[in-house]
Amino acid sequence: MIRDGEFMARKETITKDYLFETAFQMVREEGIENVTARKLAAKAGCSTQPIFRLYENMEELWQELFERAVDYFEEYYNKAKLYDFTPFVNLGITYIQFAVEEKQLFQMLFLAEKRYGKSLYEILNGKMGAVGREFMKAQNEGCKNPGDLFMKMWIFIHGSACMSITGDYDLELSETIQLLKNAYKGFLNS
Repeated sequence: MIRDGEFMARKETITKDYLFETAFQMVREEGIENVTARKLAAKAGCSTQPIFRLYENMEELWQELFERAVDYFEEYYNKAKLYDFTPFVNLGITYIQFAVEEKQLFQMLFLAEKRYGKSLYEILNGKMGAVGREFMKAQNEGCKNPGDLFMKMWIFIHGSACMSITGDYDLELSETIQLLKNAYKGFLNS
């Protein structure tokens, strides 16, 4: 029972999880540069107050979003279909598909300068050692310098992914697989 002059405290309805998931969806749809306090508040249906009660500043939120995007990429990679046993081919296909399907996350992870202390290699390798496994496959096939081979393949793969974002890469999946296999064989023998 409320007496005259007394007010019940407003029940908190905006949770950190809700704000974070809303912000992450904004990153996926609009890019990290569009996750501002005002836009997030509008999307979440609240004022900016809950955001700054839960996060010291937007930079703290952006860093958490970046970390979530790193995990998201690793989950995406680990769930990807295997197309070929040639080293670096599945990694390449998955990376290119990620660029097409998750353009904004791809740009944040692999094209932005700010990576919160993570190298491109660390993001790509992930916690499960995706690149390391490819190195081992290449070594098992007789490659004497898998790091050098990876760098050559990576330039090729990354360029293809960037071209797919701009619409300049229009090869079918089977053509891409063959192209990556040919590149691997060419770089292996060079």
